Amino acid sequence: MPQDAAVTTREYRAQFDATVTFANGGGLSAQGFRLDVPGPEAGLEEVAELFVASLGLLMVDRIEVRDLRVFPEPHKGTRGGPSDPGRRSPPASRTRLVELSHVITAGMTTYPGLPGPSMAAHLTREASRERYAPGTEFEIDTITMVGNTGTYLDSPFHRYADGVDLAGLELDALADLPAVLARTTGSGSRAVDVGALAALDVAGRAVLLHTGGDAAWGTPDYACDAPYLTAAGAQWLAAHGTRLVGIDSVNIDDTASGGERPAHSILLAAGIPVVEHLTNLDALPPGGFRFTAAPPRIAGFGTFPVRAFAVVPDPA
Repeated sequence: MPQDAAVTTREYRAQFDATVTFANGGGLSAQGFRLDVPGPEAGLEEVAELFVASLGLLMVDRIEVRDLRVFPEPHKGTRGGPSDPGRRSPPASRTRLVELSHVITAGMTTYPGLPGPSMAAHLTREASRERYAPGTEFEIDTITMVGNTGTYLDSPFHRYADGVDLAGLELDALADLPAVLARTTGSGSRAVDVGALAALDVAGRAVLLHTGGDAAWGTPDYACDAPYLTAAGAQWLAAHGTRLVGIDSVNIDDTASGGERPAHSILLAAGIPVVEHLTNLDALPPGGFRFTAAPPRIAGFGTFPVRAFAVVPDPA
């Protein structure tokens, strides 16, 4: 075999040492670790992400890469790397539905400072009896509420005047999406950062952030020191082809930091819908499920409640 045969493949690998610290304690180190990289320009940050993905590491707090060397060599098919075949698991023969929405009730508080919904009967059953045949009756109700009520979805129009509104969202961005879970409960950190996401295959998927924030739903504590997605985490999700992002918290941004909303701004600018106030995410597996959160097609509207649910494999 000619000495330069590996070079002609135009494929590259990296070798490096690494130290990883986990958000829930502990760590690991690697010496002379090798993995596939996209090209000769691969840097420390990119290699760190590929390292986390190759091992499927979760709840990573910090990672340090040292003594990086990139060299021409055919790819080995590193998990999460440029030549990962990405084979999908065969579909489960049985599935079950998992409810992920809060119930909407009159006067409830979703976000502090916003009015709760007001409900009344437009036509009562008693009054309807005069309009229909004997024994036939109906009730028609009214509800007055802000779009940000219960479990709801934000379209780009919510943040940007020229963004796509609820009526303009395509169904394939809302329904039956392959989905993965970023589980950060018990980490001791409010922030969901890149380290909690880098091991996930998010391209073309809905990413649901399981922070445990919904445990305080309906109490004043729900809006206090709530979990959130960092700007860097939002940027990473947008850059890696995420279709939708959801969180079981009062807001996907850190509302305690002032009026800036970087996660909303980054995701909605990229056309990625955001679902807030999810619940029951602890009933989901880390991956292999499908997610739906579809609002009505309302023109000129940016946010509206959804019935969010997952379809998960049922081995029983």
